Amino acid sequence: MAAGKTKWIYLFVLSLIWGSSFILIKKGLVGLSPLQVGAFRVIFAALFLILVGFKKIIKLKSAQWKWIVVSGFVGSFFPIFLFAFAETKISSGIASILNAVTPLMTLILGFLFFQDKMNSNKAIGVLVGLIGTAGLILSNASFNGNENYLNSILGVLAAVCYAVNVNLLKKYLSGIPAVAVTSGCFAVLLVPAFLILIWSGFFTEDLTNIELQKSVGFISILGVLGTGVAMILFNRLVQITNPVFTSSVTYTMPIIALGWGVMDDEVFSLNQLFFAMLVIIGVLIVNRAKAISIKRKKRLA
Repeated sequence: MAAGKTKWIYLFVLSLIWGSSFILIKKGLVGLSPLQVGAFRVIFAALFLILVGFKKIIKLKSAQWKWIVVSGFVGSFFPIFLFAFAETKISSGIASILNAVTPLMTLILGFLFFQDKMNSNKAIGVLVGLIGTAGLILSNASFNGNENYLNSILGVLAAVCYAVNVNLLKKYLSGIPAVAVTSGCFAVLLVPAFLILIWSGFFTEDLTNIELQKSVGFISILGVLGTGVAMILFNRLVQITNPVFTSSVTYTMPIIALGWGVMDDEVFSLNQLFFAMLVIIGVLIVNRAKAISIKRKKRLA
């Protein structure tokens, strides 16, 4: 199959998987606490990725493990738990939009701390996206109560963690195969996640409870499919296309998530939908600016 068609298939499947992650978190919270949802997600993802990437992990050098540990906690561990706590008060659809802020945060942090360049088009995109984010948080609080204000902030913090990780990967781990990095990160996280699961009191609960079993099942799907398989697909997409096309998943994913939310009877105000669109438009402007920048560099090369 031609690469042109293949990349669209990868993008669609990846959007479907990652867009479904937020509703799976919501279903997992029915029978599990946020700590248990986060711990199980890490555990299932880690077991899958260690199995898939074991040969890559053992080839990692000792000097590389420092940044792999940092990347594991910043780019996976903290965001996973932050979104689990966030979705105790906010809808899965809104959580997906807050996740879409990641490219904007990546650009801001790259400019402030990693010497990345910021042009006027990127600045406009960031400004539009941040206005949308702020409006979404405020409208979510007025629509659902002040507790949702704080939980929305947790979603933004998760996006900041993802953004920090992108810049760390770019600066310190860019020469290492992505499968090795991802598998190594989750191998590091397996033990702390299991300790948190024990501390959460999971093993003292009634493990025959049907709701609990269903929730564990949903999170197992999330861990294996939404993290393990999705990362493999994402890495492959990066290989066969360019960063601008790959980043398209950022604004296709929320469409899937919002669709699941509507099917699950989640209610969105017009204000929320308006500000959500501002976030997506901001990301589109930023990605458009990146595409133009890449084309200019190719012409000058």
